[in-house]
Formats: sequence, structure tokens, C-alpha cells
Amino acid sequence: MKAIWNDVILAESNSTVVIEGNHYFPPESIKRQFFKDSSMHTRCGWKGIASYYTIKIEDELNPDSAWYYPEPLDKARHIKNYVAFWNGIKVEED
Repeated sequence: MKAIWNDVILAESNSTVVIEGNHYFPPESIKRQFFKDSSMHTRCGWKGIASYYTIKIEDELNPDSAWYYPEPLDKARHIKNYVAFWNGIKVEED
């Protein structure tokens, strides 16, 4: 699977975990140079508190378009720090 925005591959992995229709990419599969920490947080009743990244490619920003769970609840501990995408970021098969 690949996560792509503006024709740039942000993450690539054959080991994503699909939850609620979202592919979660292993943390080592993301290209960190495009990921900037965000102050955004949301709460999921069974996964816990999500933290977000803003994607930056050259001068273009896609705010809060990637999320992960740094300290997930027990039922979601298998996706700790795995990253999922939305807001115009395409996730597609290789």
C-alpha cells in the first residue's frame, strides 16, 4: 500500500493494518521529512487519544491529515504509532 499526496509517496508498506476502513502504516514506513507535528488531538472510545501530523510538501500544507495513537488503549495497542491518512491523501495498492 502507498499513501500519496501531490504525487509524492508519504508512506509505503505491505504490512498495513486495516481498522474501520483505514489503512494504518507502520511508523518505520513513513517518510518523516513530510510530517510535521500538529497540536490537534481527538478521542476514540476504544482506541484512545489520537495525535495528528500536518503534511508539508515544499510550500503546500495539508493540516491534520495524518493521525496516530502514541498511547492507545488495550484493544488498539497493536497499532501504537501506526499512521493513517485522510483529507485528500490517497491510499492505494502498489
